[in-house]
Amino acid sequence: MENLFSPKDKKEFIKKYGLLVRSLGDSLLPEDVSKLKKVVEKTAIAGHYKADIYGLNILLRSIETSLIVSEEINLKRASVLGIFLVQAVSKEVVSLKEVGANFGTDVSGIIAGLMKAQELYAKNAAIESENFRNLLISFTEDVRVILIMIADRLYLMRSAKRIKNEEQGLMIAAEASYLYAPLAHRLGLYKIKSELEDLSLKLQDREMYDFIAHKLNETKSSRDKYISEFIAPIEKRLNSLGLNFDIKGRIKSIHSIRNKLLKQKIDFESIYDLFAIRLVADTDIAREKAECWQIYSVIADMYQPNPKRLKDWLSIPKSNGYESLHTTVMGQEGRWVEVQIRSRRMDAIAEKGLAAHWKYKGLKGESGLDEWLNSVREVLENKESSPNDLMQDFKMDLYDDEIFVFTPAGDLFKLPRNATVLDFAFAIHTSLGSRCVSAQIKGKNVSIKHRLQNGDQVHIITSPNQAPKQDWLSFTLTSKARIKIKQSLKEAAAKQVEFAKELLSRRFKNRKIEEDEAVLMRLIKKKGYKTVTNFYADIANESLDVNAFMDQYAEQLKKGSDNAEHHPDNRSVEGFLGISPNEEISKQEDVLLIDKNLTGIEYKLAKCCKPIYGDDIFGFVSSQGFKIHRLNCPNASQMFSRYGYRIVKARWSGKSEGQYAVSIKVIGRDDISIVTNISSVISRESSMTLRSFNVDSVDGLFQGNITVILSNTSALDLLIKKIKAVKGIKQVERIN
Repeated sequence: MENLFSPKDKKEFIKKYGLLVRSLGDSLLPEDVSKLKKVVEKTAIAGHYKADIYGLNILLRSIETSLIVSEEINLKRASVLGIFLVQAVSKEVVSLKEVGANFGTDVSGIIAGLMKAQELYAKNAAIESENFRNLLISFTEDVRVILIMIADRLYLMRSAKRIKNEEQGLMIAAEASYLYAPLAHRLGLYKIKSELEDLSLKLQDREMYDFIAHKLNETKSSRDKYISEFIAPIEKRLNSLGLNFDIKGRIKSIHSIRNKLLKQKIDFESIYDLFAIRLVADTDIAREKAECWQIYSVIADMYQPNPKRLKDWLSIPKSNGYESLHTTVMGQEGRWVEVQIRSRRMDAIAEKGLAAHWKYKGLKGESGLDEWLNSVREVLENKESSPNDLMQDFKMDLYDDEIFVFTPAGDLFKLPRNATVLDFAFAIHTSLGSRCVSAQIKGKNVSIKHRLQNGDQVHIITSPNQAPKQDWLSFTLTSKARIKIKQSLKEAAAKQVEFAKELLSRRFKNRKIEEDEAVLMRLIKKKGYKTVTNFYADIANESLDVNAFMDQYAEQLKKGSDNAEHHPDNRSVEGFLGISPNEEISKQEDVLLIDKNLTGIEYKLAKCCKPIYGDDIFGFVSSQGFKIHRLNCPNASQMFSRYGYRIVKARWSGKSEGQYAVSIKVIGRDDISIVTNISSVISRESSMTLRSFNVDSVDGLFQGNITVILSNTSALDLLIKKIKAVKGIKQVERIN
């Protein structure tokens, strides 16, 4: 055991172990520690506690994750034992059956789920898109598996400095923002969700993160003063009423501020709702709603509320269990302030998530979470959906605000904001959605595209002749509706294909023409069809005249294979990946080598990040061939999350013989000689050329945007180093 830790890690482990034991309290059984210690020692002797794929100590990672699970999510014995024992079971030191016998089936069940998830991460830092369904299946079998994986990802993000492989770090950050943060949000772990997003931004766009953090720090004193003045009269009035409460200010996360800056295209100073006031009533369950409304009444008497910004999640909580009353009021100096009002119990759920109150083994779980997990399972049952569709539909369910809609009988359904009549019909039942033609709301007929409003009571009207259409996908939002529509369309398409194949086969027999699949495929491709399915669909619906096609086929067959379109030296993107005409692109193990002398593969360097020789890169399959992006491209996170199946590993090959345009931003003290000095540095470099130099001067600061032509990242790094050495220069960095 002595060789398992560095002195620093050992000290950290002992400290965290003490904290964990205190956090678990009496949830641990008396014999748990001794039994666990024996398994850990046995695993250590077998040599299975070497560093993981990120170079992190496995035992230290386990105890850090356990602390997050215990203290920040409020899961105790079974989850923590599962975290520590999963390595021993995966390395076959002990079996799941033995774990079940010694620690209980609750623990072995968690380990089984964790092992499924770990298998998917065995080779890569981020989950491959085509394995996304498998990951979600392992999550939905036991919600604690989701929570442990979220905690583990939070630890990885907090330990980003320890991960030496930059590519791994960026992939971990991207996945944290597009998968684990939304999951945390959906499960009510708002604090963890915000931290995951902030840490991801810090890794992916450090400049933006530092800019916002600096601005927040600059305005802290004035912000604290404003909050104090705003709170004072409220505290006085509530105390006079004899109410027990806590009141505090809460600042928006750096990630949410960044989104607001980008979305609204405004300056930091223009953001008026940087903070919210949270008021937590200390009262029993029987009186909590009444006291929350009483507090609202007091605040509304003191400050003018904005009626459009009142959000009541007391009467009908969100499906993840979130309960709170939100209002926005006009404070001093004409500034809008958001006020959140909730009870102590509601605040605990908001901070640690509804999943922390999950009831296991025979006890009924929280209905909102049950319904959501059931809906996820239903989506996963459809094996035909593409990884990208699944991910997008799933994330849509995670993020959207909710509305509440009623059936004529008064049954309540929760749907994403802007959901349509058709979404509602599918939410009730698949057959109802498939046959839906319109609806009645408040006695008026509305179309299936009609966007529902909060509180609508909807009567669905059906027809036995109705069937799902392709255009339905353009206005449905819920994953259940979209998956069922796609499933129905594919079933209809499959029937069309069978009909068209049979029709074509009869034509071959009637004309006594040989059916050569290779010739058939070349002709289909020549006619511009991207898939064979599309070709057969046009045959079935008579968009393509079958007799005219047979004439073209006979002519093609007569010409023979010599005139066939077959150019082995000019491979397409599909050819590189080995894709047949009726298959979708799928991720392969190929590594695309980018070389000056590369022939037969069409590729272009992406304009969004302008990669140069030496940058860490990846390939993105597009209709124009491969687009080569830098691994830290601003769009990389979105491409990995939305189009993971179109990502191809790539690296530079050969010698650096090309010439690339690179832009550099230089900031320094405004000095008459600074431009001359920078130009002199560049002119002395024989391997590069100055293309442009734009200069601006504001408040004694000089800013220049320089574009140079050079050959690789080594030359760029050297140039940046030399410019930094120029007197008066404060900052030099590459810009996209």
